[in-house]
Amino acid sequence: MLLADVVTTSAAVAATRSRLAKVKALAGLLGQAGPEAVEPAVAFLAGAPRQGRTGAGWRTLYDLDAPPAAEPGLTVERTDELLEKLTRTSGKGSVQKRVDLLTELFGAATREEQEFLRRLMTGELRQGALEGVMLDAIASAAQVPGEAVRRAFMLSGRLPVTAVAALTGGEAALAEFRLEVGRPVRPMLASPAESLRTALDELGDVVVEYKMDGARIQVHKNGDDVRVFTRTLREITASVPELVELVRELPCRTVVLDGETLALKDDGKPRSFQETMSRFGATNQRELLLRPYFFDCLHLNGIDLLDVPLRERNKALHEAVGEHVIPGGTQNAEQILTDSLDAGHEGVMVKALDSIYAAGRRGRAWQKVKPEHTLDLVVLAAEWGHGRRTGYLSNLHLGARDPDGGPPIMVGKTFKGMTDELLAWQTRELQAIESHREDYVVHVRPEFVVEIELDGAQVSPRYPGGVALRFARVLRYRPDKDPADADTIDAVRALLPGGNAGPG
Repeated sequence: MLLADVVTTSAAVAATRSRLAKVKALAGLLGQAGPEAVEPAVAFLAGAPRQGRTGAGWRTLYDLDAPPAAEPGLTVERTDELLEKLTRTSGKGSVQKRVDLLTELFGAATREEQEFLRRLMTGELRQGALEGVMLDAIASAAQVPGEAVRRAFMLSGRLPVTAVAALTGGEAALAEFRLEVGRPVRPMLASPAESLRTALDELGDVVVEYKMDGARIQVHKNGDDVRVFTRTLREITASVPELVELVRELPCRTVVLDGETLALKDDGKPRSFQETMSRFGATNQRELLLRPYFFDCLHLNGIDLLDVPLRERNKALHEAVGEHVIPGGTQNAEQILTDSLDAGHEGVMVKALDSIYAAGRRGRAWQKVKPEHTLDLVVLAAEWGHGRRTGYLSNLHLGARDPDGGPPIMVGKTFKGMTDELLAWQTRELQAIESHREDYVVHVRPEFVVEIELDGAQVSPRYPGGVALRFARVLRYRPDKDPADADTIDAVRALLPGGNAGPG
């Protein structure tokens, strides 16, 4: 398959807001791809090479001396092969070898293909919100049920691998994916509730748990082998030795646990989210200790539990972790909410006891209740400050996720809630992912997620989504979340007067 076909399809997907049109374009391309081209083609279209980071920086790629080819001739397979060689090149003389490989690759590409490759290799094409559209396209191209594709993706965690299975082996190949201890699955997500009462009325028999201001973790134990992953499936085992040791001592042979971890003060109240996250890059056991709180059990002693009701998973959870279960219960929901807030936590989670574990999905079976409106939004740009903030990037441009796979949709700006320390960090980090400048505005690649507190939303023709934030202020950046985890434009619209729900 020619890389030019991928470039053309990528441009067509970016040019339309129609989900159906995106799915049709992607499915059409996948239907033409040979077995060797499927995996790299899906990876390219999703905005990230199979190899991950290639180590080629922005300056290297844009300074490369490689005149473009006159006609398309570079294949997807050859592109993937050269990227693989580039990733594996290291040691003495590797700098020149890498330049030679890049020159070969870009010299075989047309001008349009060169621009696509630059954006692909620098992360500018990465659009996690496109995953849902791509899953629908894979199902369409392979003529298999969408649910079968989504489940296989949930269990494999890898979009290109899921596509290969669907397109080469159909529904039977997709059904072969199983939960594998040691390989993370995508976490189940919660939806915001308007209030505790509405959540209780909607869900019926529930368990109500503390909603903690910590970091989501998934823990896998197989004998003495313990692995710990973040919500984005990044492994952090080496950074959290105290969690590894605790799980190693649990009274079970194999287990997969979903939970939260956070650092506590001497009085038992939570430390700041930033302090908890700082541990994920540390290796010194004498650093701030983390405490785990587990709230779900996906596998126990050889038995997979994804498809059994939460009430049964809770029994397995208590059997596996004992006192390390997150606080909560099935009675006195109002008191649990009060106790959670008094203990310094965010609110509560309300979960239907008859629900299965819908990994990677944001459904209504889990609902989060918090006293304040917050949104996780994508940073699109920042404006240079003035007065006391001269020399700092200050006013943030904020975008909500497009559920139909388009780029984030701008919904407002804010310069409130920022400390001097955050301003300095933000100025440094945002310039590192700059895409271009326009007068006093620095536009950035959509990579950072920031948690915003707000008073609501209002109708506004000023922004593309027709809605704007009211009195928005920065709470913190969320390094544990990707743009694909950001709240959607629908969550913002739900805050309009007469909307159905508030975000969490």
